[in-house]
Amino acid sequence: MKDLFPGFEARTVETIGAEIFLRVGGSGPPLLLVHGYPQTHAMYHKIAGALSRDFTVVVPDLRGYGASSCPPNDADNFTYSKRAMGQDMVQLMEKLGFTLFSLVGHDRGGRVAYRMALDFPERIKRLAVLDIIPTHAMWHAFSVELAMRVYHWLFLAQPSPLPETLIERAPVEFLDHTMASWTKARNLSAFDPDALAHYRAAFSQPKHIAATCDDYRAGQTYDLYADEADFEAQNKISCPVMAIWGDAGLPSETDGALAVWRQWATDVVGMAVDSGHFVAEENPEATLLALIPFLNAKDE
Repeated sequence: MKDLFPGFEARTVETIGAEIFLRVGGSGPPLLLVHGYPQTHAMYHKIAGALSRDFTVVVPDLRGYGASSCPPNDADNFTYSKRAMGQDMVQLMEKLGFTLFSLVGHDRGGRVAYRMALDFPERIKRLAVLDIIPTHAMWHAFSVELAMRVYHWLFLAQPSPLPETLIERAPVEFLDHTMASWTKARNLSAFDPDALAHYRAAFSQPKHIAATCDDYRAGQTYDLYADEADFEAQNKISCPVMAIWGDAGLPSETDGALAVWRQWATDVVGMAVDSGHFVAEENPEATLLALIPFLNAKDE
């Protein structure tokens, strides 16, 4: 398939629990971009080149996704928890020589990203989250409308092998329907055909279907419990946070993304852009206009 990241180098890094595929390119301060479901690192192809003019950009596949490995899950779902995925990201950045870096996360990658900011505050310089609110807020504020929009949270978290069995019958159709339904246009027009081919190829593999279901099982168990512990202890993200969401994205179904994030972080800015859930692909120009000044800002 076509290389969507010209000038970037492909690598594989071994962490304690997984083998992580990544691409790295550009120069300057380190910036980690973490993708979400049901995609791969390819989701950043429209903005990575522009960001690489100011930053050394690292774009990995999370464990269970893309070209990264799919370790077997365990009883408490830690293996696919955002804590475990965050540990992968910290370790791969260390192996690349980066102990302090900025971080952008979309969808599940956004959940990995804010968990990293809570678990490793000394590592994260700035954090941008794309079209999410915290897992705690999602589970504790479900409405009928939100549940209908994010039915996959409940479906994918069902015990194995129910969701895997159903998805494996028509993985491309499931992926295409899911992605189209989360865009503002309710179709696949925002996605580059080569990127879409990457998503379809990875998602069609049974091991990735199982791993991504385990990701959502962790979301309903380990991740929720970790968030509840931090919320009850009033632990907050200490680095500057920017929330960017689509005006037709998933956070638009809540009471307000900024209000929610201000319960979780001490320094929060943000905005909606003209987009559905996939802001970096549906509206890369507006996403970059928001991200670049925030990521380049000087800390006082």
